[in-house]
Amino acid sequence: MTIPVVRFVFGGQEADAVGSGRPWTVVYDGQCKVCGRLVKLLRKWDTRQEIEPIPFQNTSVLIRFPWIPAEAYAQAMQLVGPGGQTWQGGYAIEQLLKILPYGGMLGWAFKVPFFGELFNRFYRWFARNRYKFGCGEHCALRPQQLDFGDQDSMAA
Repeated sequence: MTIPVVRFVFGGQEADAVGSGRPWTVVYDGQCKVCGRLVKLLRKWDTRQEIEPIPFQNTSVLIRFPWIPAEAYAQAMQLVGPGGQTWQGGYAIEQLLKILPYGGMLGWAFKVPFFGELFNRFYRWFARNRYKFGCGEHCALRPQQLDFGDQDSMAA
C-alpha cells in the first residue's frame, strides 16, 4: 500500500509541521530584507543550535502554533519557547538575548528602568515601517496606490 505524502517548500526549505526539535523557534517575516539579514546574524550567533528561525509565510506555522493569531505574525516577530511560552516584538528580542551566548553583553540594558518599554515602542514603530528599510524584491509585492487623476473625468 502506498500513502501519498504532500511536502511544502518555502524559500528552498521544506516545511516541517513538527519542527527541528530545537527548544526555541523564532517566527519572522520572510519577505522583509531587514528581517532576513537579522536572521542570518541570529544563525551565526546561535552557536549552540538552540533556535529554529522560520518565516511566518511557511505553511506549517499556523499548524505548529495555533494559539498565535495569524495577524500577529505580520505585526511582530514571535519567539516560542519550551512548553509553548510565547514572546513577541521587543520582548522576544529581550528573551533572545538571555538565550544566546554572550547575549548578556547587550541584555543588561533591559535592566535599566524604562528601557524595555522604550525598546518595545521602537520595535513596534520599526515593524510597522520595515518595508521602507532595505528595499528589495518585497517592494513589488506591496500594492501600489497610484492616482492618475482620471477619477473626475469618469464621473462626468
